[in-house]
Amino acid sequence: MDTLTTFAPICDTSTCLLSGLPAWIPFVIVSLAIWEAVWKGIALWKAAQNGEKTWFVFLFIFNTLGILPILYLKFFQNRRVAI
Repeated sequence: MDTLTTFAPICDTSTCLLSGLPAWIPFVIVSLAIWEAVWKGIALWKAAQNGEKTWFVFLFIFNTLGILPILYLKFFQNRRVAI
């Protein structure tokens, strides 16, 4: 008996996670992931440069679709005054 024929397919139309969803859903998920990664990367970079360890940890752990990184960048990062 061939062992490859004894296993069921990994994903058929009745058990696949994305079956029955509109085709635009994966595009939205990927777009939101890219949006989050960009904002998170910018905020982590700024927090590391400013030596703000607490903000760095929170930004690194929590995924908020860019909301927390945008709030940090807009309101909470220490702005250095150029002399």
